[in-house]
Amino acid sequence: MNGGGSRARRLTRRLAAQRGASRKLRVRHPDAGAPLRADRFTTAARLRWLHTASTRIGTTLDLERTARELAEFSVPRLADGAAVDLLESVLLGEEGERVTGSAVPVPVTRAIAVKSLDSLAGLEPSPVGEVVDRSRRRETLLTLHCLRNGEPVLVSRMTDEDYGRVAPTDSAADAMRRQGVHSYMAVPLTARGVLLGSADFVRAGGSPPFNRSDVQLAGQLAAMAAVFMDNARLYGREREHVVSLQRSLLPRATPHTPGLRVRSHYAPATDAQGVGGDWYDVVPLPGGRTALVVGDVTGHGLPAAATMGRLRTVARTLMTLDIAPDRVLARLDLATRDLEDDQVATCLCAVYDPADRSYTFASAGHPPPLLIGAEGTPRFLDVPVGAPLGAGVIPYDPLQLCVPEGGRLVLYTDGLIKTRTDDVDVQLAGLRSTVGEMQSGELDDGGLLTALRTGDARFDEAVLLVAESCALPPDVGLRTWELPTDGNPASTARTLVTEQLARWDLAELADVTELVVSELVGNAMRYGTGPGQLRMLRDGRLRVEVSDTGPDLPQIQHADVSDEGGRGLQLINLLCRRWGSCRTAEGKVVWAEQNIPEGPG
Repeated sequence: MNGGGSRARRLTRRLAAQRGASRKLRVRHPDAGAPLRADRFTTAARLRWLHTASTRIGTTLDLERTARELAEFSVPRLADGAAVDLLESVLLGEEGERVTGSAVPVPVTRAIAVKSLDSLAGLEPSPVGEVVDRSRRRETLLTLHCLRNGEPVLVSRMTDEDYGRVAPTDSAADAMRRQGVHSYMAVPLTARGVLLGSADFVRAGGSPPFNRSDVQLAGQLAAMAAVFMDNARLYGREREHVVSLQRSLLPRATPHTPGLRVRSHYAPATDAQGVGGDWYDVVPLPGGRTALVVGDVTGHGLPAAATMGRLRTVARTLMTLDIAPDRVLARLDLATRDLEDDQVATCLCAVYDPADRSYTFASAGHPPPLLIGAEGTPRFLDVPVGAPLGAGVIPYDPLQLCVPEGGRLVLYTDGLIKTRTDDVDVQLAGLRSTVGEMQSGELDDGGLLTALRTGDARFDEAVLLVAESCALPPDVGLRTWELPTDGNPASTARTLVTEQLARWDLAELADVTELVVSELVGNAMRYGTGPGQLRMLRDGRLRVEVSDTGPDLPQIQHADVSDEGGRGLQLINLLCRRWGSCRTAEGKVVWAEQNIPEGPG
């Protein structure tokens, strides 16, 4: 009895050991070379396999890359070949088709990813990137079940007729026959009740056919991948909305600037939360001057974009009232503190005067501008750096310098140079070195953004302005005169403008221009300390301006019938297209603009 019991116990242990060894052989490692048999998976092995998939799929928030990762993980772990198609609406950031349980029209899809073993290179899947309008092709099992009803498809052992039911074309069916495809399944990609697309799989040669356990496992894999894809879709849509808002708050076109060629470039951040704070502006000012402004609001996302839009509007309004950059920044600092957003911003303002090719700079905590001389050597300008806008530390100190013809000024935000590893000095040195190696055409076309934002690293948004001083074109004229402080400066001004208009073949504008100049000079003598400079600009329109050192800006007054004066600005307002005034570092300028009549041509 004891001997028989010992033999029975030994036999039981031997059988248990064989069953354990058999179980170990059946549970293949997820990276095994041949397709697995899902029906031989234990629950623990299935969970380990899906966990491995979760680490290989959805590594980024890129929709198309996530689809490729699904196809690449499936081959050869689940199938010998796999293809992933996504709805065209999903790729455009819109929502997919709602799964209602009833048949819906076949949506348009796009082939995103195809992966197969080398032995199946002769298959004819839809080319990656091609739009697939399945409503114009013959009905397939994928169309009928996955895309219409959101249901899986299984053809365990394909017959000759099944190739035609699976393949959308006869040539694709023939290719499947030649390659020895014998088993097919397809599953919908559904997340949060929304159909995003489909994934279909094939097995060929000596691989075992698909069974219901494979379909269940593929469905679990597809459901997990679909959530990753939907997250990527939502992320992409959010980023697109923020970028669209940001672009709508930036200038749509660069205005014409006499004597200055300006190229503007904007690069959004790679991360949706990194967009929102950078802006630039190009503002035409009286007398042919041009204001260049770049700024960067701290923070990201929609709040920073909203603050940026308000600051740009305020800055543009201030520039039309005061062309001294340091005073503009001082007033912009007060406006920033009134926004109640608890945000600060850096800003660099530069005003270019084509009369003497001079720039006047002022900086509120912004990176220094880069000037490239006519010989091509770049150097940073030592602009006095004030506190950021909103910090409440004013005033700001200006810097004025002249540039040669052909000199290029580079303005930018810190997103162009910022890295996670290098300090500011290293970043600026890299910028200067890169600019020194670039051709002028590359710099104007935004090549600096490409050169400094390479690789897979995440970049902040960046703004780049490149302004090149140039000679005035033949159809543009600019003249300045210093008016005398004694005698009759109004008569001198009338004579100067009449003679100049005759040289420009605009004698028909002499009467109105003489009257306008007389009123401007008279105002300068009456409310200032006398006229300073007279400037005329012919550039599509005729602009005349007179400067003085008076502090008060003129305003149109209501003159009664018995009043002897007070009608000068009313006449200018009636005779001219528009007029205005703005402050300068020495006082103010008052200007008026007329339309130039078209010639016979």
